[in-house]
Amino acid sequence: MLNQITSLNGLSNQEFLERYARAGCIGLSGGVSLIDKAICRAQRHLDAQENWGAWSHAFLFQGRRADGHHWVIESDLQIHRKHIQLGVQENRISKYFDQELYTMLAVLDFGLSEDQASLVISEGLDLVANRARYSLRELLGTLIALRRPDLRGRRNLLARERSLYCSALMKHLFHKLDLDLAPGVDLKNTTPEDIARTGVPHRTFRLERARAKSNLKELRMRLRSRLSSRGKDPNPKLQIPEKPQVPTSKRV
Repeated sequence: MLNQITSLNGLSNQEFLERYARAGCIGLSGGVSLIDKAICRAQRHLDAQENWGAWSHAFLFQGRRADGHHWVIESDLQIHRKHIQLGVQENRISKYFDQELYTMLAVLDFGLSEDQASLVISEGLDLVANRARYSLRELLGTLIALRRPDLRGRRNLLARERSLYCSALMKHLFHKLDLDLAPGVDLKNTTPEDIARTGVPHRTFRLERARAKSNLKELRMRLRSRLSSRGKDPNPKLQIPEKPQVPTSKRV
């Protein structure tokens, strides 16, 4: 378990998840919707080059249940017809089969034993039963901390009781195993990108089709590449033309 990353292609979301997901693993997802882009953009502060984060959501795999389906535990905001789910909840894994909505998926396998997986799942189900909330206010507090690195290790400025958003939920669950997925980062300042970069020994299986990215940055890079290929300076300096010399006339 040396934090290996295995990148895959040629698989559907369903094939990927059914092949690699198992009880106690963490799932990550990303996409190109406006919400995904907003979350990935906010995580650019974690990168020295300010590249956007790749992941916008995190969840825990329960394994296959009596109905024959894989299930996950997650903290999410879902709006259905005449019904809103806001907080820690259970959903079938089929939710992530939509390849247009979920263009990136990852499974983080920590090699948990059956007892360890049972412990984190049990804690997750307890939060489901007690209706732990999904706090948009805490997300704003995390955004503030991302812009101010000195706040990342402190208590979320807008923390609330009995509430956890997705990646904070994952860190909370693994604390039950005395595993800290993001050392030095407050529970409620933890991002999906922190989970993806965890130093806890694991293997990552990743399926990538399209990643959220800055259109403006991509356009700038294309322009620089095009100008460079033509032998022009992509950042030309303003040149001030010299003042023309006015010929003087002599009287006879």
